[in-house]
Amino acid sequence: MASNGIRDRVAIVGMGCTKFAEHWDKSASDLLVDASKEATASAGIDLKMVDAFWLGTLFSGQSGLTLSRPLKIDYKPVSRLENYCATGSEAFRNACYAVASGAYDVAMAIGVEKLKDSGFSGLPSSNSVGDGTRAGLTAPATFSLLAPAYGKKYGVSDEQLKDVMTRIAWKNHKNGALNPRAQFRKEVPKETIACSPLVAGPLGIFDCSGVSDGSAAAVIVRAEDAHRYTDKPLYVKALSFVAGPAAGPIDPDYDYTTFPEVVASADDAYRQAGIRDPRAELAMAEVHDCFTPTELVLMEDLGFAQRGTAWKEVLNGTFDLEGELAVNPDGGLKSFGHPI
Repeated sequence: MASNGIRDRVAIVGMGCTKFAEHWDKSASDLLVDASKEATASAGIDLKMVDAFWLGTLFSGQSGLTLSRPLKIDYKPVSRLENYCATGSEAFRNACYAVASGAYDVAMAIGVEKLKDSGFSGLPSSNSVGDGTRAGLTAPATFSLLAPAYGKKYGVSDEQLKDVMTRIAWKNHKNGALNPRAQFRKEVPKETIACSPLVAGPLGIFDCSGVSDGSAAAVIVRAEDAHRYTDKPLYVKALSFVAGPAAGPIDPDYDYTTFPEVVASADDAYRQAGIRDPRAELAMAEVHDCFTPTELVLMEDLGFAQRGTAWKEVLNGTFDLEGELAVNPDGGLKSFGHPI
């Protein structure tokens, strides 16, 4: 797999983000307004200067009206998309491509979710009848299979795995305590994490990310225009996304110690950005820690640790805030919150 990439052709010049929390007193519209206002203010622009919008959401509203109505957007394109937990990055990716193509000068990628009053406590476990996908397992049940599979393949005992999972949760809660926008701003003792009630398999409550409400936005412009808006633009080095066959749940030979799609996408992104040694060249990483074993497996899929060694690196503090490569310095989904 290969893509041409748009390295250094677009830049982020403004960002906005609400606090992730149980926003019982705010609607999705309120959250969208808050995030978009902060993003445009940080870019020093009026919302009218944005040429096109990409909205990522699943449960909130219908069509592009979910965004155009509260923001009072008239006669401009609003593309609404959904791609499960990758929805936010999909909105951002498509907005970047649109600006890089020359179709628009200024674009906004924005996401929102109001899960706490959607009727779902997490990802729904059922699918549409006849769509060819397998129904039944909840997200905790599915991801709980990673831990015993990893232990069996690499000779890690259940006790050692428990220590690793506990430390990942402890690390992310410690980081989240420093983040004023995180859902859970409190350090949690390792003993409390280790003794929390089980949810599925070896997963305890503290091994699961928190379902939350929130919104975030980014303003994207062409690289050559970036300094018209800010002295500190963030240039996009690489964007990669792949979809796989989702064969894991139905493949008896799938060992649950890797996500092949992540490996392929990461390899493509590193190639675009010219990165050969991600552990040495990256300053920090935000990793999808929906459950603690997921972060463990992704450390290896992303090339931050050799196969079968990430568990040792976690215990050694390699991925701590003060470690060799800080992973989820904002607290990750575990502490920041997960508006799925």
